[in-house]
Amino acid sequence: MRLAARHVWRAERDPSPPGAPPDDSMSDSGPSRNRSSTTSCTGSDDTLCRSRKLALTARKDDHGRVTSGLRERKKLATRQALHLAALQLVDERGLDEVSVDDIADRADVSPRTFFNYFPSKVDAVVGLDPSALQQQVEAFLGRPADESPVEAMRAVTREQAVEMAEDTELWPLRLKVIDAHPAILGRLAAAFGESERVLAGAIAERTGTRVGIDAYPTLLAGVAAAAMRTSLHRWFTGDFSAPLPDLVEETWDLLTAGLPAPH
Repeated sequence: MRLAARHVWRAERDPSPPGAPPDDSMSDSGPSRNRSSTTSCTGSDDTLCRSRKLALTARKDDHGRVTSGLRERKKLATRQALHLAALQLVDERGLDEVSVDDIADRADVSPRTFFNYFPSKVDAVVGLDPSALQQQVEAFLGRPADESPVEAMRAVTREQAVEMAEDTELWPLRLKVIDAHPAILGRLAAAFGESERVLAGAIAERTGTRVGIDAYPTLLAGVAAAAMRTSLHRWFTGDFSAPLPDLVEETWDLLTAGLPAPH
């Protein structure tokens, strides 16, 4: 795996996509013809000139979006490589025996690059995706309007569980490392607290309530977070044998039934 990681992450060092088209390649007769046609059109040719300029601008914009998308994918790949390297090393050696330099070396990047993504080795171990929370908020707000807030939140957490369960290496390893190193729990608790705060804001937006004034948005956000934590804990203690989405569904079944006493 390490050799494969080195091969992938070295590609990050050359951000220029292969075969990128030149900006002035719109002309049928070559770059020099295109430049003259977009700078010297006058009179009756003004409409044609403008269309050529617009076409050239669109081409540049499209190329810019492609380049930006590639750059973001490379950043995400580097972040994931650092996170996985941190988890693997801490699992192998223990938290105190792993340094930032060790993590950077395993991911085949420089320590300086490491700090572009994580402020500490503990943050690299936790490795929560900063975009995941916003995606969850957008998914919740995008649920059908005829769903109750509880139904919408339940659907979103189930979709989240499906994605987590598909990664058969990362989440089991993450839970194993966190369970073995209680020192990491403080950072994880802070991340969960921020997640609940942001989700409460989204719930308030959907329901027309106010965070800090009305109990509903903060309560539902906390319940959703507790439901996911409970499901993850059961998944871990059950040696990942039960499907995580099913565990999430069971938890929400109990909640929506009013937490009846076990028989």
